[in-house]
Amino acid sequence: MDVPISVLDRSPVRRGRGTAQAIRDTVAFARDIEALGYHRFWVSEHHGVPGVAGSAPAVLASAVASATSRIRVGSGGVMLPNHRPLVVAEQFGILESLFPGRIDLGIGRSVGFIEPVRRALGQGKDAADGFDGQVRELLAYFRGEQDGVHAIPAEGLSLPVFLLATGAGADLAARLGLPLVIAPAHGQRAMAEAIARYRETFRSDVDDPYVVVSTAVAVADTAEEARRLLVPEAWSTVYSRSHGVFPPLSPADEILALPMTDRERRRLDDTLAGQISGTPDEVGARLADLVAATGADELLISTSTYDPAARVESFAKLARLADLPAAERLSV
Repeated sequence: MDVPISVLDRSPVRRGRGTAQAIRDTVAFARDIEALGYHRFWVSEHHGVPGVAGSAPAVLASAVASATSRIRVGSGGVMLPNHRPLVVAEQFGILESLFPGRIDLGIGRSVGFIEPVRRALGQGKDAADGFDGQVRELLAYFRGEQDGVHAIPAEGLSLPVFLLATGAGADLAARLGLPLVIAPAHGQRAMAEAIARYRETFRSDVDDPYVVVSTAVAVADTAEEARRLLVPEAWSTVYSRSHGVFPPLSPADEILALPMTDRERRRLDDTLAGQISGTPDEVGARLADLVAATGADELLISTSTYDPAARVESFAKLARLADLPAAERLSV
């Protein structure tokens, strides 16, 4: 696992703690992640999702960067169809000006989850159809190539722009010569095929292909304990597919005692099977296999659970497993 390891936090709401606390938890978590020696800390964008508090990545990234001193900070990602590219360029130009050399801009093509949210954002279902042009416009603002409009203070600044993608988005990242962030949303084989296509068709005169593979990881002293760490977020994901609502995270014991339908239990098992959990040795072997199978240049770990302290402990174990340079500085 001789690759950088980074962290994505979606600011999940935990039952009984509220949305404001979820935002504060993200900032506190970022400080812990920096102390453990991780490479980047990214925040996400979700609108109108009661169980997820992170709705304004530029604002939250600013708070995270202010609370830390070394770790790279960015978005995973800004959903570009929800915004005008000029405004995104200006926001991240300000971030890069305030925290030079520490800011990343990850962008994705998703639009609002449901029609009322899309309407509130002023977008329709087809807002993502012009994603290719939106990305090109955004890049042009940073390069000072947009006729008649100057994105101040972004113009002329150099900060990494990553493209979050599943399948077809990998092709766009290749055409534009951008780093790719990808998760096994459609299975590891489909992800590996998209990555291979990206590397084969990558076009850039100055940069090489760069692949960041994102997945959930939990490390504990026993395989069962590690699996249970993943249950709260996995169940909220499963529930959202059946009910259209992503509920706040609850304790694993309560979730596993719920009267689930056969379909829900099967979906929960399938979701957990697609994630990585176990003892340090087990996780180390699976991550090594993942890097070997995908040629990943970096791993982006997106793990949450009900107990914030238990999550930090899992990330501390992962940091020691990966021999991160500051892995012993944080006592958990």
